[in-house]
Amino acid sequence: MFLIDSHCHLDQLNYNKFNKSIEDMLKKSNENYVKKFLTVSTSISNFYNIKKLFDIYNNIFYSCGVHPLYCQKETKNFEQQLKKSSTNPRVIALGETGLDYHYSLETKKIQQYFFRKHIQIAIQLNKPIIVHTRNAIHDTIRILKEENAEKCGGIIHSFTENDTTAFQFLDLGFYISFSGIITFKNSILLRKTLNKIPLKSLLIETDSPYLSPVPYRGKENQPAYLLDIAKHICLIKKIHLEEFAKIIKNNFYTLFKF
Repeated sequence: MFLIDSHCHLDQLNYNKFNKSIEDMLKKSNENYVKKFLTVSTSISNFYNIKKLFDIYNNIFYSCGVHPLYCQKETKNFEQQLKKSSTNPRVIALGETGLDYHYSLETKKIQQYFFRKHIQIAIQLNKPIIVHTRNAIHDTIRILKEENAEKCGGIIHSFTENDTTAFQFLDLGFYISFSGIITFKNSILLRKTLNKIPLKSLLIETDSPYLSPVPYRGKENQPAYLLDIAKHICLIKKIHLEEFAKIIKNNFYTLFKF
């Protein structure tokens, strides 16, 4: 069986606790069938740190981008840096980008500017984008449409919205990715939404070290826990785990042109 973590922050894991080293983390992941990883950057400097840490591991791929909460910290020439860094062959996506009005409503204009630039560069480079959206769903959809984001496609990561919103993203050719939130007891509506989303449009992620699934809530999340998320989704979708893993792998390979 072959699982792929489509969104994690491997550089942010605590390698003094659950894992002794990067190699130990990869070994534990492999024991749970997690064999490929997309580790996601949150700033340009973070991307270079990721590259330095993981370039020797052929099963770890990168995104390059600026998280909406970090837009103000970037230099004025971030566009040139983003475009240059994203031409790296190990970079298979741009992001995470998007809008987050929950923590930083006062920066919404600069967030929207950065979001648009990520989409524009992604279209130029023919690479998909990874979209973070929180308390900003209407502006997220509007900007994706205005910037013709269907030309690059991408992932709506750690999806928590309703089915109406999900199908607006699907109409743009985006994939919907579910995290450990789907295992939470109070995610009743989210599970109903998951049931309505076609398997061909699904991806799964841990968002490690955040959003640990049940039964690991309160602990640092790990890529190895992707198996628990996959099993939970299989119960909801009434599908065998092996078949689900094949579908998810094919979805990932299709989106990222493997």
